[in-house]
Formats: sequence, structure tokens, C-alpha cells
Amino acid sequence: MLAVLKNQGYAKLFSAQMIALLGTGLLTIALGLLAFDIAGSNAGLVLGLALTVKMVAYVAVAPVANALVSHIPRKPVLIGSNIIRGLVALCLPFASEAWQIYVLIFVLQSASATFTPAFQAVIPSILPDERDYTRALSLSRLAYDMESLASPMLAAALLTVTSYHNLFAGTVLGFAASALLVAATRFPAIPPPQKSLFFHRLTGGTRAFWAARELRSLMALNLVVAAISAMVIVNTVVLVKGDLGRSQVDVALLLGAYGAGSMAVALGMPGLLERFEDRSVMLAGAVMMPLLLFVGAAVIGWGEGSGQWAGLLGLWLALGAATATILTPSSRLLRRNSTEQNRPGVFAAQFSLSHACFLLTYPVAGALGASIGLWAAALVLVGIGVVGTVLAFASWRPETVSAHQG
Repeated sequence: MLAVLKNQGYAKLFSAQMIALLGTGLLTIALGLLAFDIAGSNAGLVLGLALTVKMVAYVAVAPVANALVSHIPRKPVLIGSNIIRGLVALCLPFASEAWQIYVLIFVLQSASATFTPAFQAVIPSILPDERDYTRALSLSRLAYDMESLASPMLAAALLTVTSYHNLFAGTVLGFAASALLVAATRFPAIPPPQKSLFFHRLTGGTRAFWAARELRSLMALNLVVAAISAMVIVNTVVLVKGDLGRSQVDVALLLGAYGAGSMAVALGMPGLLERFEDRSVMLAGAVMMPLLLFVGAAVIGWGEGSGQWAGLLGLWLALGAATATILTPSSRLLRRNSTEQNRPGVFAAQFSLSHACFLLTYPVAGALGASIGLWAAALVLVGIGVVGTVLAFASWRPETVSAHQG
């Protein structure tokens, strides 16, 4: 897998991604501490609203930003997005009111909604060989999982010697270093798309999704991932500390199990996709995710003692693995059903549509978990996941699958 890093252009971009992810991870932790300083016992409300603002920016801004910058070369778009993110991170420590946090987070996440799809869309041009591209997708999945483990540890180490305000400085340095690495990368020559009306550019990615059955299935798979992983992301802390009465360390262990499962599958994904078609791998994950959470609901509702804890660790590990079987190959579908000219729009549409699913399932997971109990909330999310799985199978019939390229 690491052989793909011999491509100097991709190696620089991957390093830029890793550094930016670490900076974002530090920002998340620092933001929570800042919210507590400003709002005290209401910090959870402030942070929750800030995360909602983030998701709204992701859903609403990505297609608009792509339409606005579609005729600009991708390198200055990526550099400019990182500069904006760095400047916002520089301003955040000076926020003294909750509304200031919301405004700054919206600007920062709007820049992220511009950067991420543009970054993802340029990788297929840097790595035109499908095997290399698949290895790059696995590395990218590993980068996201490693960030979720490394950022808290790095933040904990820094907080022993400095104030949390300096975590924002680390974020600024991360975005600056990312911008420099992008600037040092040689991008392939990509002809700009033909001039068209703004509305045509705005809707181009979504229209591409509706036109291709693989991508329509991917929309349904996004719903499966959002429904099932919302239970993990939103309710793990409530499950461990509230229902089970266990420690903060156990919260980290359970989330770590989920990340470990995802990393294990990401490592094996290049070999797996050489033996099986994308359809088989991704739809298998779509079947497994609701099934595993259904078992999890039973363990949450009726399990007890050490057996319950061991069962949850195993289930979270398996859920992480099943999630990666959908997320890791998904960009192969986007690559296969796009051209050099419309690829940024297609990636922006996926970015927006996938986060729209989370905008639905996060509140469902949180509100139902608090009102009807975690096991019942899990069953509702299982139902949403089953709907997504059925739609994915209906959209992605065997005869419509492109010839597998090993």
C-alpha cells in the first residue's frame, strides 16, 4: 500500500491531508474547552450548535463553492481554502460570545467544504492507475482513523505543558503547512470545463448522481452509514458513562474499537477489491451494518456484566469494519462515473449529500436516545439503515455494474 507514496505529487498531498487533519483534531478539542470557558454548564449546547452549524455549512456550501470556483485552477483553490481556515483558527481564541463561535465555525467549515471535495477530485488525476488510486483511498481512510486516535493524545500531551489556547496555534500551523505542501505539488494540466450558467454548474454534480445507477446506490449507502454510525458517534459516551456507569477511559476504548475495525479493513481493502467487485464489498457492508446494530440493541437492552462489555467491544469493532467496506471504495464509484471536467462537482455532491444524511441521523440518535432509551433508539436507526440497504440493492443491480478493473 505504501508503494503509492513513491509518487512525489501524491506523497506531498497525502502529507498535506494528514497535517490538516491533525490541525482539525486539535481545533475540535480546543473548541470544546473554549465553549466551556464561555458558557460553563451550557457548553454542551454551544458545542452542539457549533457542530450543527458545521453540518449545515457542509451540506449547503459545497455545491455552491464548487460552482463558484469551477473555472479556477485547483491548486489556488486548495491553497486559498487552507489560508482561510488558518485565519479563522487564529481568530477563535479571541471569541468571547457564543454567536462569535458560530460565525467563525461557519466560515471555517465553509472553507473545508471547498477544500475537501476539490482535494479528493484531484487525486484521480494525480494517480490515474486504478490500483494506485485504490491504495490511496485506503491510506486516506487510515488517515481519518489515525487522526481520531492521534489528535486526542497529542492534545493531552500539549495540555500538560501549555494552555488550550495554544492548541489553536497548532491548528494554524497545521493549515499553513498544508497550504505550503499543496503549493509545492506539481498538479497535472486539467482543461477547465466549458463555460455554463451558474445554476447548471450548481446542479451538475447532483444531476450526475441521478444519471448513474451506481451513484444513486451510493446515495442510499450514505444513508446506511449515517444511520448506523450516528449511534456510535452520538451515543457511545452516553452508553458507557450513563447506562453502564463506566469510566472515560472506557469511552475511549469503545470508540477506539470502532476505529480499529475501520483501520483493519482499510489496510486489506486493496487486496479485497482485486478479488471482489465494488458492488459485492459495499453491499455486504450495507447488510452487515444494520444487522450488527440490531444485535447491539439487544446487548444494550438485555445484556449485563462483563459479557455485555465484551460484546459491545466486539460489535463496535465489527461496525467499524463494516463502515469501512462502504466508505473506502466509495470514491472509486465517483471516479468511474465522472470526467476530468465534472469530477469536482461530483465529489462536491457526494460531500454535500453524505453530510445531509448525518444532519438527519445525528438529531435522531441524540433525541431518541434521550427520550426512549438507547436500545430503542438503536432499533429506529436500524430501521433507517434497512431502508437505505434496500434502496442500495434496488439501484445497483448486477447487470448495471461496470466491468471490474483489477
